[in-house]
Order: sequence, then structure tokens, then C-alpha cells
Amino acid sequence: MAEWSQTWNWIDGQWLDGNPSIMGPRSHASWLGSSVFDGARGFDGLTPDLDLHCQRLNDSCGALGMKPTMKVGEMMELAQDGMAKFAPGTAVYIKPMYWAEGEGPGVIAPDPDSTRFCMCLFEAAMAPADTAITLTLSPFRRPTLETMPVNAKAGCLYPNNARAIVEARSRGFDNAIVLDMLGNVAELTTANVFMVKDGEVHTPAWNGTFLNGITRQRVVKLLRDAGTVVHERTLGYGDFLDADEIFSTGNYFKVVPVKRIEDRDMEPGPMAARARELYWDFAKG
Repeated sequence: MAEWSQTWNWIDGQWLDGNPSIMGPRSHASWLGSSVFDGARGFDGLTPDLDLHCQRLNDSCGALGMKPTMKVGEMMELAQDGMAKFAPGTAVYIKPMYWAEGEGPGVIAPDPDSTRFCMCLFEAAMAPADTAITLTLSPFRRPTLETMPVNAKAGCLYPNNARAIVEARSRGFDNAIVLDMLGNVAELTTANVFMVKDGEVHTPAWNGTFLNGITRQRVVKLLRDAGTVVHERTLGYGDFLDADEIFSTGNYFKVVPVKRIEDRDMEPGPMAARARELYWDFAKG
């Protein structure tokens, strides 16, 4: 049996600790994959962009044909209540989620009136300040809206990400750049990706094939407000192989520089450090 870090869950009006059973064999989500979630962070009493994460959860819920049952403000209050159950200073992952319990017309579709909600918070350390990662190119690609619900943060999308990171790690890399179906760079398996060339920042233009991360959007705005030129455009893998710097953004670890891509060593650079500094200043402000 898995050992979980300290975890608290609000479900059906009460707080439960650990990993309680919440689905059965006939639950639509456990059978046919109708689950959505979002992930925010709580640390040092701060919950940056929590409102945006909660709103995106409700948007994801609707995109999968379910019915949101919680308002953004209600979810934010629950997150604060849950944070109070952890020791001061504990870094927490805040994971509100919806899933369908029952079957709708034709069995395959979820019954929107059966939508259930859980607010899950668990202890999860932030990445140390000196964290840097290695990258390779994944043989797997991101789907399009015609083939998968990429307009939602849906659980059914993540097995594809999982097989990509497992394959990369089998070859000794920490993460992988994943292309879209046209062969353009989309994201990493667990985060959005940026590169730097001649003092300017470049990141894939959001084209609906990958998650337009809230931390991604925040870092783009912070860099631009600080006077840095940021291009959101179509990028190929060769652009990253030739980059001066590469860094990632994501909710789990925020801003992380790259120290090697394929067999090319790279020094974590000043732009990644600047993006990280700007983000933490924003979070604390």
C-alpha cells in the first residue's frame, strides 16, 4: 500500500484525512475517465493565483460535459480552511477536483447531475532553489482538440504525459520536450517551456494542444512588465537545441532552469533566475 504525505480532503461537507475511498467500480470516472482537477500551491501562508486555478477547474468541468457545483470563492475558502490543518510553513499542493459518478445517455457520456467535488490538499515540498533539469525529445506527441479534451485539465490526458516522462527517464533524462501533431514544440511532460536567445525570451504560442499554464501566463506578464521582450510563437526543437538558456514554468515547482539538453551542457542562466525572482516577488506581494 502506498504511503501518502499528510493529506486532508473536503468531501460531502466534511474533512477526512489520508486517502479515503470516493469512487466505486460503477463510478463513471473510475470506469470511463470523467475527472478534472486543478493544482495550486500554498506556502508561507500564500496561495498565488488560487482564484485562477479554481476558475479553470470549473471551466474544465464544463468542457467534459459535467456540471460545476462550487463557486470560485467557496473553493478558495475551503483551501484556506485546509491549509490551517497543516503546520505553519508547510508547502501544500491544493487540488480541487470534479468527477462524474453516474452514466448519462449511451453510458459513455457522464451524467452532469451526478458531478461530485473534492478539495484535496497534501504536503509537497517546493523545489530547492538550485534545482536544474535535463531534457530530451519525446517520441510521443500532444493530441489536438479533435482527438482529446485538451481544452480541460482532465485526468484522461495524463497517461500520455506519463509515458513520455517514463521513456525520457529510461534514457537518463529528467523530463522531455513534447511536440504537437504538426511537429512544433508544445510543452514539457509536466510544465510549460521557455527558451532565451540573444537576451529575448521565446515560448510556444498557445495553439490549443497544450495547457496554457497559469504560471506560464503569469511569468510572461511579469517578464514583459519588467521590460523583457517575450515572443509567443511557433518553435521547433532545433530552436531549443540552439538556445542560450531554457527554463520551465509550472505550478508544482514554479520556475526551473535546464542544465542539459540531449548531450549539450548548459549553465542555468540569468533570465531563468530573473523569472524566478519576479515570480517569488509577485507571490509574496
